[in-house]
Amino acid sequence: MNERLASLEIRRLDEYVWQIPRQGDMRVPGIVYASEELFDQPGHEEALQQVRNVATLPGIVKASIAMPDIHWGYGFPIGGVAATDDHGGVVSPGGVGFDINCGVRLVRTSLRRDEVAPRLEELMYELMRRVPQGTGAHGALRLTPRDLSKLIELGVPFLAERGLASEADLAHTEEGGSMPGADADAVSQKALRRGLTQVGSLGSGNHFLEVQVVDEILEGGAAEAFGVSAGQVLLMIHSGSRGFGHQTCTDHLARMNLNRFGFDLPDRQLACAPVDSPEGRDYLAAMACACNFAFANRQAIMNEVRGALEHVFRASHERLGVELVYDVAHNIVKRETHAVDGVERVVWVHRKGATRAFGPGRADVPADYRDVGQPVIIPGDMGSESWLLAGTGGAMSETFGSTCHGAGRLMSRSAARKLKSGAEVRRELEERGIVVKAASTSLLAEEAPYAYKDVSQVVGVVEAAGLSRRVARLRPLGVLKG
Repeated sequence: MNERLASLEIRRLDEYVWQIPRQGDMRVPGIVYASEELFDQPGHEEALQQVRNVATLPGIVKASIAMPDIHWGYGFPIGGVAATDDHGGVVSPGGVGFDINCGVRLVRTSLRRDEVAPRLEELMYELMRRVPQGTGAHGALRLTPRDLSKLIELGVPFLAERGLASEADLAHTEEGGSMPGADADAVSQKALRRGLTQVGSLGSGNHFLEVQVVDEILEGGAAEAFGVSAGQVLLMIHSGSRGFGHQTCTDHLARMNLNRFGFDLPDRQLACAPVDSPEGRDYLAAMACACNFAFANRQAIMNEVRGALEHVFRASHERLGVELVYDVAHNIVKRETHAVDGVERVVWVHRKGATRAFGPGRADVPADYRDVGQPVIIPGDMGSESWLLAGTGGAMSETFGSTCHGAGRLMSRSAARKLKSGAEVRRELEERGIVVKAASTSLLAEEAPYAYKDVSQVVGVVEAAGLSRRVARLRPLGVLKG
């Protein structure tokens, strides 16, 4: 362990759990889930210092928690989980991030790999044509300002009223695709202008749309419940709230920085407000609007996926078995009830680069999945596998029902660009049989597989620690990047 890590007085509790004991102004300890190899990777020190900083938040309970995909972020580490008390606690935009409700949607089909392979190039082209990508891209859904205000308050049910979402879509989306407490009056005009044309767009950066094949089933009962089987073709959508969410976060951070509430925090980026303050209530109302925007955004993209499959395979999406497995957020704060020191408490769970992973029997889990636990969708880098997991009772007791969200970055975008060009990355992926489409070839260098941790190592840690269970491994066939 290097000198900077040693200064945090980190203790190893077991093979996959590490503790930063309470020290200085920390109100709770820090808990980090990682293998020794993941723990010692370069650049970990800054993120672990952020774990310590988050432990100073007013009203935080139990621990400041970090997942094995942890890396440095704004205020909170990406891969961080923190819960604050409903009475006397705070809400912090840095604990959600700028891409509010960035999340993942997994779509199943009845197609098999052998059926898709001869038409994969055509399918990827059609997806690229239908699903807008890139910074500032206009979305597939055209809205009036009045429509947008309704959409951000209602979420996916707004699309269901217009025949663009089914009851099954609603049932298989976290929160039914509609966050409570959303109020368009808490959102700035600038955010509304930025979001007006972006519903149904992928965005850029690490956002993607992948055609995948189920490579291996590891838990047959859960796989059957989720409707997946070996050799089946699935599609994964990773996107968020676009410019709307970014502007919403920016606006409310500025407001909280004007009123610091007398909090003495170690990092300005931890700007926060009491949950019951006007600033806190307004952020939560605006954040819920951005969550609804993102749920609806992914639903609109899925509708374009359905259209692309119908066009390429000359059959209705019903005949092709195009159905939503699940849609789950990994940048969000939610009011939930959890056991803390043996007592049920209402808390505000901040998950930033962390995924809800509720275990079997929980009422929040869709009825058809309740016996096996909530589906958890973990994307890898664009050259390696992704994972479908299931939530566990261990996550409920240890991490406020949370697990990892992906591979986690290992190097910065600028560092990744220095190693190889986007053209080189594309060529290497295509040599492995992966069809790659991208709005910008240069972006491929930033998102190269070597820029990320090994997602299978990350998933191995959360399974070994009892936070989620591996159900199926998914391999990429085609990748559409923003």
